[in-house]
Amino acid sequence: MNRREMKGRTKEFAKRIVRLCRTLPNNREGRLIGNQIFRSGTSVAANYRAACRARSKAEFISKMTIVEEEADETLFWLEMLSEMEIVNSDLLNPLMSENNEIVSIIVSSIKTAKVNNKPKSAIPNPK
Repeated sequence: MNRREMKGRTKEFAKRIVRLCRTLPNNREGRLIGNQIFRSGTSVAANYRAACRARSKAEFISKMTIVEEEADETLFWLEMLSEMEIVNSDLLNPLMSENNEIVSIIVSSIKTAKVNNKPKSAIPNPK
């Protein structure tokens, strides 16, 4: 998956989160969880875009780590909605699955970037 495709995928995820928030009950728990998941779920896409504009590998890794944290937080709030029976888990499962896939892609990207960011040794390998 290239950057353009991932930007689109995270943006679609953010839109799904916004639509979910529109359906949450207008009570204290619905508003509080809604605010949290709205912030973290849309932040995934916004921070991924920022990571794509990073000026260095180190900055890219740093920004991608933020994306990972926000996606993980979003998963937490989705789990809360399900476990507290605020939203039917059958409706949340596809969103949670997409969230898990995004986290996996981000973690893999971070690992690859870290490997590619290691400084080359000035001492040649004796073999």
